Amino acid sequence: MPRPPLADKILTADDLARTLDRRRREGARVVFTNGCFDLLHPGHVTYLEAARDLGDLLVVGLNSDASVRRLKGPGRPVCPQGDRAVVLAGLRSVDYVSVFGEDTPLGLIRAVRPDILVKGGDWSPDRIVGREVVEASGGRVVALPFVEGRSTTDIVARIRRQG
Repeated sequence: MPRPPLADKILTADDLARTLDRRRREGARVVFTNGCFDLLHPGHVTYLEAARDLGDLLVVGLNSDASVRRLKGPGRPVCPQGDRAVVLAGLRSVDYVSVFGEDTPLGLIRAVRPDILVKGGDWSPDRIVGREVVEASGGRVVALPFVEGRSTTDIVARIRRQG
């Protein structure tokens, strides 16, 4: 099936839920992950490719600017949410992006109802938000290996030291 145009890949939670309902009727398995994705780096790309390989569609829940500030501090995000959403949507591995404003993606996970919930290996299974929701509906949770030496926080700190 052909991929949607870039603008059609960035959806509200409601539009995303409707789109995914249709795609599920066509037999698609939905994979969900989330994060800030402030400065996209090779660790992110590797992680997103691996997540996409677990199913038919990869949905990325993207923390809003306000959410990133609450989680990472007043100097973040470096890139605004609209830019971050476009960059993610432009990746071959990402099928849909939806911005959420809460500190966790639990509401979006409930709307998406993923078959597979994915987080990086730096998250222990008991700390993965939405695990109970996904497992209760018959889905599974996968922790992918963390890509060592790749961290947005480290990149931002290095830039600030050099600047």
